[in-house]
Amino acid sequence: MCQICRSAHQIPHTYLDCCLCGAPTTQAAFARIEADLNRRAMLGGAAAVVGLYAGFGLASKPARAQTPGRPLLLTNLRYFNGHDLALIHGRDILIEGGRIIGLPPAGQGPAEAERIDCGGRAVIPGLIDAHWHSTLVAVTQIQAMSADIGFVHLMAGREAGATLLRGFTTVRDTGGPAFGLKLAIDRGALPGPRILASGAMISQTSGHGDFRMTSELPRADGDLSYSERVGVVAIADGRAEVLRRTREQLMKGASQIKIMAGGGVTSLYDPLESLQYTEDEMRAAVEAATDWGTYVCAHVYTPKGIQRALRAGVKSIEHGQLADLATVRMMREAGAWWSIQPFLADEDSNPSSDPRQNAKRQEVSAGTVQAFDMGRTEGVSMAFGTDILMNPAGAQSQGRQLTKLTRFMPPLEALRMATGAAGDLLAMSGERMGYEGRLGVIAKGAMADLLVVEGDPEAGLDWLDRPEQSLAMILKGGTIMKDMLG
Repeated sequence: MCQICRSAHQIPHTYLDCCLCGAPTTQAAFARIEADLNRRAMLGGAAAVVGLYAGFGLASKPARAQTPGRPLLLTNLRYFNGHDLALIHGRDILIEGGRIIGLPPAGQGPAEAERIDCGGRAVIPGLIDAHWHSTLVAVTQIQAMSADIGFVHLMAGREAGATLLRGFTTVRDTGGPAFGLKLAIDRGALPGPRILASGAMISQTSGHGDFRMTSELPRADGDLSYSERVGVVAIADGRAEVLRRTREQLMKGASQIKIMAGGGVTSLYDPLESLQYTEDEMRAAVEAATDWGTYVCAHVYTPKGIQRALRAGVKSIEHGQLADLATVRMMREAGAWWSIQPFLADEDSNPSSDPRQNAKRQEVSAGTVQAFDMGRTEGVSMAFGTDILMNPAGAQSQGRQLTKLTRFMPPLEALRMATGAAGDLLAMSGERMGYEGRLGVIAKGAMADLLVVEGDPEAGLDWLDRPEQSLAMILKGGTIMKDMLG
């Protein structure tokens, strides 16, 4: 937005379309200019960018040395197991081979174990963000749509380390080219959370995942947009195309499939109330995912869109803030999950200067409080996510977004949505999950993803907004990633 338009926006209740800065042709020019600048920066400062890879936001203080093959015993603690709404006392946590192998009575763990005294602090499962975009959070919208893809991936790698240090040891990636990042993290090449990747978001023409400008239409056969070529989205129309694009993501290693079943806030061309994909098209994606032992999640807000998705067999509704009571009950009866975010149109909202986007954001925000209330009252399975998107500065609000849930429910219930409940949602991927062992819980056999916290989870969650101070220790798969216990 130019300075003239910005000034106009500062006048209350006024929007003046005083120039063409928002026109598609102008935005295209901006994109080309920024892309060129990004490429020049990449060439001129490649060494500096690569240097970012050395640390990836890891704590400056070295993590505690661990003896290979020796069990680890956390002592002097109380813990939240991810499901029961109370802290458990009088137990230690025994870890070996990346798993929790026991919860012995305090003081009765094996003598050969390496002991860590938690000083009476609370221990909780590693947090799970059930709606995250690993490769799209740390770049702007123009960068995501036009910058050298190498730059996008480098920024995603750096952000992965920061995500882990915020206490999120697992994310369900709901769209974007995250397969390479996932592989690098899993192989230990760089620090970051476990990633359950969806791959490209599957969208109809004109749908929420169609990022083309109108000047790029009509589409020629075989002509793919930049976003399609790099794996951000896959535009598919008709049953055959939806089947093909779904199977492509499964071939790449998708843990679950993401489709766009309704309008969105950040997109300009699809109205929020628009229905996207016919029931038959959605069912094609569901059939392909089911054949591989996994499920489909759907971006959708409105009652009609949610109901259509449920009839097609979709098992996870992403967003859904405009649902009515009948639709919420339909979700419960279908055994579907509600992956919901605290969209409150506040300072943490994804940025936008477009009045149409802001109007849609206000509508979604108005429905958020009611959505949380209906979901809890009707007993729908609910999991926490953030959906921070193309907002580099906003990524650090990830933990703060979870604290907002305490406006709607007690702290431990909110924490359960980001631990045990989210872990149950992720388990629907079956063998496609890619990780053995339960996630989001402190239980025998579960993955040893643990946080030792400076705070009282029963009293509140505000400490999550200060992870550098409040997370005294972070373990992922039994490996100490951060240690402030000394």
